[in-house]
Amino acid sequence: MKELKDLVEVSRFYGADKNYTLAGGGNTSYKNDDYIWIKASGAELATITEDGFAQLHRDKVKVVGEKQYSDDEQVREVEVKADLIAANVYPELGKRPSVETNFHELIEYAFVIHMHPTHTNALTCAQDAKKETMRLFGEEAMYITYAPGYELFMKVKTAMKDYRAKFGKDPKLIFLENHGVFVSADTTDKVKELYSYVTNTIKAEITNLEPIRDLEIPSNAAEYLPVIRMMLSEEQPKNAVIKHTTLHKNFYSSPEAFKKASLPFTPDIIVYCKAAYMFIEESGSAESIISSFSKQLGEFREKYGYPPKIIVIKDHGVVAVEDSAVSAEIALEVYEDLLKVSLYSESFGGPHFLEQDEIAFIDNWEVENYRRKISKGEGAGSPVDQRVVIVTGAAQGFGEGIAEDLVRQGANVVVADLNAELGEQTSERLAGRCKKNRVVFHKTDVGDPESVEALVRSTVEQFGGLDVLISNAGILNAGGVDELEPGVFDRMTRINYNAWFYCTRAASKIMKLQSQARPGYTMDLIQVNSKSGLEGSNRNFAYAGAKFGGIGLTQSFALELAPFGIKVNAVCPGNFFEGPLWSDPEKGLFVQYLEAGKVPGAKSVEDVRKHYESKVPMKRGCRVGDVMKAIYYIIGQEYETGQAVPVTGGQVMLR
Repeated sequence: MKELKDLVEVSRFYGADKNYTLAGGGNTSYKNDDYIWIKASGAELATITEDGFAQLHRDKVKVVGEKQYSDDEQVREVEVKADLIAANVYPELGKRPSVETNFHELIEYAFVIHMHPTHTNALTCAQDAKKETMRLFGEEAMYITYAPGYELFMKVKTAMKDYRAKFGKDPKLIFLENHGVFVSADTTDKVKELYSYVTNTIKAEITNLEPIRDLEIPSNAAEYLPVIRMMLSEEQPKNAVIKHTTLHKNFYSSPEAFKKASLPFTPDIIVYCKAAYMFIEESGSAESIISSFSKQLGEFREKYGYPPKIIVIKDHGVVAVEDSAVSAEIALEVYEDLLKVSLYSESFGGPHFLEQDEIAFIDNWEVENYRRKISKGEGAGSPVDQRVVIVTGAAQGFGEGIAEDLVRQGANVVVADLNAELGEQTSERLAGRCKKNRVVFHKTDVGDPESVEALVRSTVEQFGGLDVLISNAGILNAGGVDELEPGVFDRMTRINYNAWFYCTRAASKIMKLQSQARPGYTMDLIQVNSKSGLEGSNRNFAYAGAKFGGIGLTQSFALELAPFGIKVNAVCPGNFFEGPLWSDPEKGLFVQYLEAGKVPGAKSVEDVRKHYESKVPMKRGCRVGDVMKAIYYIIGQEYETGQAVPVTGGQVMLR
């Protein structure tokens, strides 16, 4: 059906543009003589398909518009919802029609597109909204003052009757105070034309449309974010993200400046950010910011009944804190939209926030609580669900496999690798498997302590803290005592041994802060060691020596960091024959060992492989899944540290 394809296309067109819709908001519909198709609750416009729309009988929807409901607001909304669900053509599909279905049915045009464009909201959320709307759009538009739920529908219905009586047609533009705009037409091309007209007309009136630039995040953010994250965490650790831009500067200079960003404009803001936000005027040391936050937190909870999701810090920017990484990013985006609307509304008389009774209704409205639940998703329940995990050397091979499994289990993963091209490709691929978790790439040289410090700092800025670091990056150059060059030995030692110290040093700083804020919380530092760390390796002394040393570091770190809830362990895999370390046709160990004559009588790479497989009692190489079982064991238990867990197929057995 062409019209449904057009509906999907126009929905995706605006859904993918953050100037028009955020967090999957907005509603779209198409109707013919018998049916109306409208976006189902929980569907996202940016990726919607025909299956994302609920199909309803128009005659049954019309009955909803005429029926007498309870005078009690909350009861009435429940009654309306039930009747809309009953209007479904296919109730067995369980699609929940948008609460706005009545509005869309009321308008005579085939396509109705309701969006909350940033620039349009700058007008509709302004003190002089009605006057300025009429000045700019005149008879083309209808303006409706704010009302919640079904009450808003009744206002639109009454106003529509008057408009039809006066002009003999329906308005194509309906501006809603603090709630965006309805644009309607009989074709999607006309809808797009009208939206462009609305946007361009309003933008031409805004006098402070300056480009928004990113600003540097103060270096001490990594010292207070893990504390704030843990102070706001309950059973599961929260995720936090910080951002600092020129936009934020308009609102964090003083309490008076913050007042213009201290309340919500629209229902969407309440859904994703709640209705109250914290302002920290202290912008000095991390200790002073933590102290100010700590003092305000109790008062905030007592006053509002919930912890802050949005924290504005003078000279630092905006911090968003949520249950998942994706939810935190959405909250930040939605709040930044609030900042834009507030700033741009100055061209139309200044900001006009929702009233307290309107806020209370939205905050308790079942429809919006349903949207809030959908946006959060359900937790995976795994030991790493929404944990923040760094995996070094994760662009390929064993590290890539580790990162992939962690992502599948719901972890937020930082892919750290020196190979930027491969690292970006791996991160992009793994990001496609995320639900409410995220994957990011950070170019890192684990042999450079400053690079490792930058990796950890970036992780904290993007996720709020760090729960697990897996030191996996390593290199291997085989050779005998007379063959290996001192420079190669030094480099192997730096990557395979020193890096474990660099990673532990940088990560433990953050983990100690989290432990102080939340005593009893356990975190993990894990080295992917080797069976070569458990027994010597012929003509491979540089690698084995570094790995032996790594176990010594593991045991020593474990003793030192145990008081802070930081467990330090190593996993010692057997040979990962499928990975590039062994199987690369040019540099792999099979090739190296063949050329070095390490396997007497071997004439081919296959001969070398069979030789090494024969040494394993289980007759195969180690696999990623084998190692992951050991890693999840280490993370899941709270009473083991300083261990080197063998995963060798019996090739090396503990004595």
